[in-house]
Amino acid sequence: MIAALYVQTNGCYFGLEGVDPWDEQRDARKYDGPWPVVAHPPCERWGRYWSGGPSVRVRRELGDDGGCFASALSSVRRFGGVIEHPEASHAWRRFGLNAPPRTGGWMVAGDGVGWTCCVEQGAYGHRARKATWLYAVRTTLPVLQWHSDSEHVRLDRGFHSRAERAAAPPSVHRAPRLTKAENIATPPAFRDVLIAMARSVGGHR
Repeated sequence: MIAALYVQTNGCYFGLEGVDPWDEQRDARKYDGPWPVVAHPPCERWGRYWSGGPSVRVRRELGDDGGCFASALSSVRRFGGVIEHPEASHAWRRFGLNAPPRTGGWMVAGDGVGWTCCVEQGAYGHRARKATWLYAVRTTLPVLQWHSDSEHVRLDRGFHSRAERAAAPPSVHRAPRLTKAENIATPPAFRDVLIAMARSVGGHR
């Protein structure tokens, strides 16, 4: 049995044997074990657009996620498992974790506890490349399909600044983009990799 934390209601973790899904209504910050976890803590306030973008009326606060990432980190360290977050997540630096190279491969996270890597979900069926950082504790560290070889639509829904928007070539402005739901979706093949990692914790306690 494993717990899937911070997942979408009725999403890809629901209805699976041996998976206890925790959506927003259940509030994964309350998870108290005992099973290993796959955690997808909210990333909006940790990613490249944490401030809300150049056109936002009210500037957001970096890392203002209600303690979700800190809780997910505590759960993974306590029960074992894996956290998934976008590439370049500011949470890594905030919590003293090493930033993994875009080239792929596992490396020590620098906290004396876990391991981290960068992998593209496009290799597992996502329509965008969706570079992703993982943080794993007491799991098997699988050899992943680190990169996607095919062309993909653009994942980002905007630009980091007005200057970036002005400097972008026309081809970038015309590039197809994903909806918010498509952005956050986890491909079933990638989900299965994360679940397998969490289920391997029993052999690494």
